[in-house]
Amino acid sequence: MVEFNSRIKSKQVDELFDAILMLRDKEECYRFFEDLCTIKEINSIAQRLEVAKLLTMKKTYTEIENITGASTATISRVNRALNYGVDGYKIILRRQGILKD
Repeated sequence: MVEFNSRIKSKQVDELFDAILMLRDKEECYRFFEDLCTIKEINSIAQRLEVAKLLTMKKTYTEIENITGASTATISRVNRALNYGVDGYKIILRRQGILKD
């Protein structure tokens, strides 16, 4: 497999991701992320993942807006990442069994 050349790669980001990979369970995730991020930031990230799931399930923007409360700009941003991004959402959605090849 070819190594992914990320636009955000840095020593600090590497250390952040290494720290995340050290978390052992959901409780540790809650503890770490509540210290690391604001509640609004965590909820925004969670909302984007939910939007990605719903887009994959072929829901309309209106349906997604009603279900998640996400703005059409957020839905559009997630849709763009799903279609033209680096497949980060797709990796998770496949592992969750939501996206099939």
